[in-house]
Amino acid sequence: MFIIAGLGNPGLLYQRTRHNAGFQALDRLADELHIRVTKRGFSGIYGEGVYHGERVALVKPTTYMNLSGDCIQAILHFYKCPLEHLIVLYDDIELPVGTLRIREKGSAGTHNGMRSIIACVGGEDFPRVRIGVGDRDGGDLKEHVLGRPGKAEQAALETAFQDAVSAVKLIVEGNLPEAQAKFNKKHIGGAKTER
Repeated sequence: MFIIAGLGNPGLLYQRTRHNAGFQALDRLADELHIRVTKRGFSGIYGEGVYHGERVALVKPTTYMNLSGDCIQAILHFYKCPLEHLIVLYDDIELPVGTLRIREKGSAGTHNGMRSIIACVGGEDFPRVRIGVGDRDGGDLKEHVLGRPGKAEQAALETAFQDAVSAVKLIVEGNLPEAQAKFNKKHIGGAKTER
């Protein structure tokens, strides 16, 4: 059993914003796996299916980003899913637009949604797929992450969402190192170092 979570903020106001990259990547995964993410519960919306012989539940917290952990903790508990079988997709301003960074575990960095999850589940030992949305170039952080990307940025993000789908599938198949080798290398030298 795997729980795959995409992070974002609910509502039309936040659709297609940089901060909702996790939601958008999860939507792409749901389409590819033919899973309807429409059930309500656990302070989120979710759907269930099977991939590569594994049960999977796809979930989007509806708590707003800073309380994402409430949803994730509840759904992990319900499915009795081990923490290492949680995969989280989320935006990262530390990475160039459209690039990915896949990690087996690690800190939350500056991401409030991940801080919430780590605090609620009591650990950092779960895979995550960070989706680069670019830095704010000295501008306001909130405006940047809650803003909508331009045409070129969105095109790069669309590619990243598809790459994130491929990465998640590899992780579920037990091939996390292959996912890292395939997708992390795309931005060597262009991203800031992991903190």
